[in-house]
Amino acid sequence: MEWREVVEDPSLRDLPYKIETNEWGKIMMAPASYTHALYQGIIIRWFNRREIQGMVTPDCPVETSKGTKVADVAWASPAFIKRHGIRTVSLDESPEVVVEIESPANTAAELEEKRYLYFEVGAKEFWLCDENGNMRFFNPQGELQRSEIFGEFPMRIDIEVA
Repeated sequence: MEWREVVEDPSLRDLPYKIETNEWGKIMMAPASYTHALYQGIIIRWFNRREIQGMVTPDCPVETSKGTKVADVAWASPAFIKRHGIRTVSLDESPEVVVEIESPANTAAELEEKRYLYFEVGAKEFWLCDENGNMRFFNPQGELQRSEIFGEFPMRIDIEVA
């Protein structure tokens, strides 16, 4: 199934799961927890509070050699946005930073594969948030001590209730 068909299929619009496709065009679904959604919101809020150019998005569909993968959070520079525009169903190039948030449905092998797939299509950094809010940062050469693009991002995210 092509990603455009997935997006346009009315029977798939209100599913309570994140949808991706594999390399054969089959739909894959992964349920996300409330904790997952909270981490996603905190990461997006962190990006939005920075005085940086670019855009941050949740659930960003990226075409890879193994189907359409949907990054939990992605940050794209103004140059990236200019190249791709804003009226597209999915991206054939990865935004510069993609973030995946672990959930009980993920395996370490799946997340590692996604990391390589995003790098294969142009990501500059891959961030991984585990189920406890611990952050890890990667570039195509391997793991980093901190993000090279956004060095001040916290190493651990705490969910705080005001």
